[in-house]
Amino acid sequence: MRSAWIFYQKEMLESLRSYKLLWIPVVFIILGIMQPLTTYYMPEILKASGNVPPGLLEGYVIPGAATVMAQALGQYGSIGMLVLALATMNSLSGERHSGTVEMVLVRPLTPIALVIAKWAALLTLLMIALGLGAVAAGYYIEQLIGSLSWSTVLAAASIYGLWLLCAVSMTLLFSAFLRAPVAAFLGLLLTAGLALAHGLLPSWLDWTPAALPDLSAQVLLQAGSVSLMGPCLSAAVLILICIAGASLMIRRNILPN
Repeated sequence: MRSAWIFYQKEMLESLRSYKLLWIPVVFIILGIMQPLTTYYMPEILKASGNVPPGLLEGYVIPGAATVMAQALGQYGSIGMLVLALATMNSLSGERHSGTVEMVLVRPLTPIALVIAKWAALLTLLMIALGLGAVAAGYYIEQLIGSLSWSTVLAAASIYGLWLLCAVSMTLLFSAFLRAPVAAFLGLLLTAGLALAHGLLPSWLDWTPAALPDLSAQVLLQAGSVSLMGPCLSAAVLILICIAGASLMIRRNILPN
């Protein structure tokens, strides 16, 4: 594990030098604050458009703070996930095609340690970006709309982050044996497929990781009892399969038998 820790530090240093640790959190912060700002200033935005029918804005009611926070976290399900997939797609693919991975594995570093180090670096990046984005969104919600329970926000963001981590892990798996653009495409496609299947059959697939975004919103809105066991357990299994699969593909494609 010492070699994995050293490689993790190298990955974080590379993320810092490539500005991933800067621009990805900035994107998440912008996505987070857009929702409360848009919700609060929606009447002024519509008035500025000049085509609002008389009386339309009289019935406009600003949603509650928890609702806006759930909507803000929902912003990360599209653009945020795309950003994470783009940041992940080159993790293993780039090193395979440049030949760097062979030189790295000559050292006392096993394929599983290599994959775990890269996955841990991506997890750190996700936690920083999502954490700062949620804090920024919560700050603007409290300033413009109303107070929030920060412990509830932390729980909801953690649940949503687990769903994003599943997407990152699947992209990392595909990058172990495919080119970077294909890995990102398949990672997003599989994530969208899981979300679509859950949307069509919510009662049958409420145990899958795709149920996590809805559960995150339910935690914030306190809409009835929330059962996290099935989705969290399936998400953990999916992540472990991705890590083990990526390690196996690296060993099979790079190292001789």
